[in-house]
Amino acid sequence: MDCPSFNEYIEKSIKEYWDLDSMTDYGTHTYKYKDVARIIEKVHILLEASGVQKGDKVAICGRNSVRWGIAFLATLTYGAVAVPILHEFHPEQIHDLVNHSEAKLLFVGDQVWPKLDPSKMPGLEGIFSNSNDEYSLLVGRTEQVQYARANLNRLFGERFPMYFRARDIHYHQDQPEELAVLNYTSGTTSNSKGVMIPYRALWSNIDFVHQYFDEAVRPGDNIISILPTAHMYGLAFEFLYEFTRGAHVFFLGKTPSPSVLMKAFAELRPRVIVAVPMIIEKIVRKAIFPKIKAPAMRLALMTPLLRDRVKTTIRRKMQQSFGDNLYQVVIGGAAMNQDIEIFLKGIGFNYTVGYGATECAPILCYAPWDNFKQGSCGRPVPRMEIRIDSRDPQHVPGEILARGMNVMLGYYKNEEATAQTLKDGWYHTGDLGVMDAEKNVFIKGRSKNMLLGTNGQNIYPEEIEDKLASLPFVTECVVIQKDERLYGLVYTDPDELKKAHVSPSELVQKMEENKQTLNQIVPSYARLFAIKQMPEEFEKTPKKSIKRYLYTNYPV
Repeated sequence: MDCPSFNEYIEKSIKEYWDLDSMTDYGTHTYKYKDVARIIEKVHILLEASGVQKGDKVAICGRNSVRWGIAFLATLTYGAVAVPILHEFHPEQIHDLVNHSEAKLLFVGDQVWPKLDPSKMPGLEGIFSNSNDEYSLLVGRTEQVQYARANLNRLFGERFPMYFRARDIHYHQDQPEELAVLNYTSGTTSNSKGVMIPYRALWSNIDFVHQYFDEAVRPGDNIISILPTAHMYGLAFEFLYEFTRGAHVFFLGKTPSPSVLMKAFAELRPRVIVAVPMIIEKIVRKAIFPKIKAPAMRLALMTPLLRDRVKTTIRRKMQQSFGDNLYQVVIGGAAMNQDIEIFLKGIGFNYTVGYGATECAPILCYAPWDNFKQGSCGRPVPRMEIRIDSRDPQHVPGEILARGMNVMLGYYKNEEATAQTLKDGWYHTGDLGVMDAEKNVFIKGRSKNMLLGTNGQNIYPEEIEDKLASLPFVTECVVIQKDERLYGLVYTDPDELKKAHVSPSELVQKMEENKQTLNQIVPSYARLFAIKQMPEEFEKTPKKSIKRYLYTNYPV
């Protein structure tokens, strides 16, 4: 595109792919691009008649769905600011974020609505159901809002007395620095920040994906929306790009367990899969590793004449597990387990690992699978510059800094946090990393997570956790420091214990063996003093990263 306009991308895609399938709630109704366009127009009329002005905030809270996607697109193409709020947040968090954003209207899903208390969101003028095409009025506090919903169909008919056509579409002409999305980072109200995403950042992210994916993803190809669209990673790369490419987005609408995903992959045969490491690791461990550990397979892998043939067989099984139509799997959002990555690279599987942040809407680094360097998270993407704040960026970890078109405007109503994060034109990510001569970026951990050893050594807990997570019966883990000692907090999948017939007392012994094994392969200053078994899974963010801060003071 010649002009960096996000809404122009949306308008052109609707007109070009008018008769193609656009979105489906998996297992239910399918909407074509022309259907989506018609409903967008009805939402525009609803917003206009409700008194929403350009620049006003419109909050959207609910599970991934066609109606969620349409409400989001309608808000931006009208010229209002979309405020996506994760439906998994606690009701009090949702109340607080709606209030903090100063949203004028709220579109809410039927899973969330029963838990909310409208009286705790006094600034809202109206609340609409986001669970059907009619956008039923749940709360109307002004005559305008009540009139808008009561007369929506009549107003639509008056505006389009004959029929609605592609040539009737004329969307808001966005400006590069104009605020498009107010996206809240995960966490409690005290540390959840509203990231102000301008239109230029949305356009730049979507244009980047077109540059790298368009040869592989064709109009009409199936894509499964797994990640929350209320989070920038899922929003940009499982919905917005696909919509502007003429692809067919299937909203999963279910918890992405390995069994649910593999059924959907087999049925829909997606062309690209975007996922967080946890999803890929679970599929590999549950669907692939058990087959590899079979005696005959292990013997074949040890036989030079058979090894390459066996790797080809394993790669085919992997591709079949993902639907057998796969261009590549894009992994991001958290660190990838090294053992899993070594396995994927070893069999020649078509995967890649990217790096991003909500503050960059979200992409910072990427490389296609066929020239991706193992262990890295890719190279700086177009229109973005990356540098490492270190005396020796290739060997000594330093904070990863970024600047360019993808960077946010700042944090909403939080000048202090903005000043701490945006300095001299550079976005300070808070991540530590190194960058090689080819500009491949390797993340070492979060600067705030870094621990200090007894002799002043820098300890990156993520590196210890990566090795610990590869040991028997370790499903999830976190390394913490107490009184200069390191402890591993470990959660084990009960199903795995049951299958292996391991009793609680035997598990204690297994973890002691894990500690001994780990301490032999890490530096002396990174050795664990003990492993503590956790009673339940660790609490996680929307992108499935463990909320580490909740466990720093865990009793050991």
